[in-house]
Amino acid sequence: MSAREDIIKSVEEHIDDYMQIVETLYHHPEIGNEEFESMALLVDYLTQAGFETQAAYILPTAFLATYDTHKAGPTFAFMCEYDALPEVGHGCGHNLIAAIGVAAGVALKSVMDEFGGKVLVVGTPAEENFGGKVSLADAGVFDNVDVALLVHPDTRNGVGSRSNALYPLKFEFFGKNAHACRPAEGASALDAAVMSYLQINLLRQFVAPHTYIHGVISDGGKAANVIPGYTAMEYYFRAPTIAYAKEVAAKAVKMVEGVCAANGTTFETSVYECPYDDTVINYRLAELLKAQYQSIGVMDVESVDEIATGSTDVGAVSYKCPTIQGFIKIADKQVQAHTKEMAAATLSDAGKLGLIKAAQGIALTALQLIQEPETLAQVKAEQNETLAKLAHNTQ
Repeated sequence: MSAREDIIKSVEEHIDDYMQIVETLYHHPEIGNEEFESMALLVDYLTQAGFETQAAYILPTAFLATYDTHKAGPTFAFMCEYDALPEVGHGCGHNLIAAIGVAAGVALKSVMDEFGGKVLVVGTPAEENFGGKVSLADAGVFDNVDVALLVHPDTRNGVGSRSNALYPLKFEFFGKNAHACRPAEGASALDAAVMSYLQINLLRQFVAPHTYIHGVISDGGKAANVIPGYTAMEYYFRAPTIAYAKEVAAKAVKMVEGVCAANGTTFETSVYECPYDDTVINYRLAELLKAQYQSIGVMDVESVDEIATGSTDVGAVSYKCPTIQGFIKIADKQVQAHTKEMAAATLSDAGKLGLIKAAQGIALTALQLIQEPETLAQVKAEQNETLAKLAHNTQ
């Protein structure tokens, strides 16, 4: 049996185990930085599968599982996400992402001794808000990785998309409490927040394409008969690059300065969540995944989506090594991400088939790169060229 056949067989033979992981995470969802049971489940499985595992690696709910052949060869990292959303559980399908990463890692491990190199399965928590991959990338986890791979459940099959950089900024307003019937004796922090909200909304007209500004008044005061002395707003500034996201945020800060000067209040800002980089696209890697998808019967595979909308901490990894975040269809177009319907789709027959095809697709992509050193060299050359261009454009 060939290495390719071994990988395909590995995923299919253990699919019941992988679906058990999907179901367990579905029924026991844990939000970002609280995924202790999820981490333990994945670490235990990978330990039994022959990986050397480290729980609470860098972060309390991150992990690293390593299979080292102790022979020269490339290093591949399969990333697992497993944080859930409040209220809707695994509405982003991270329970399926975790199982895909485990399945791909175990499948590639089954043939690695023949070729040499390392297989890593990296547990990357808190993607939704706190950027586990950012912390792991900053700690050097991906510095010696040749290629990092992940597949996200979706309503389409695809080989990745651009993502917007994200800069999260909190505004806190400080005024003076007073009785609502004696407003002249106070300074309304709520007025400052409302006026700032309106001013920032007007900024939307004057930003570059594919730039998004959205925020909420997270604290508007506590009682209707008290002039609020404290309020707060939380904003996301998204843009094609982190530099431009920060530039737009700086314009918003200038607007808030003017508002506070006008109504006798003060304000402070803070970065209240983890900023995310945009995603570096590797087109050669995308071509490889598309071809592997098609070879195992995944049809209607979309090319790289060039229009960014959302944001992801995968961007941090993509600045460290060639990275791909593909898509696998598990639901119809009418099913929206971050919903209970998408969470339920992870347990469906389509979710099961998606798990099989996604894990096989990225494991076979890694195998091709092992067997074709010249193709791996092309992927890495493109990465270096793209990063050089990005560095030049920001100077």
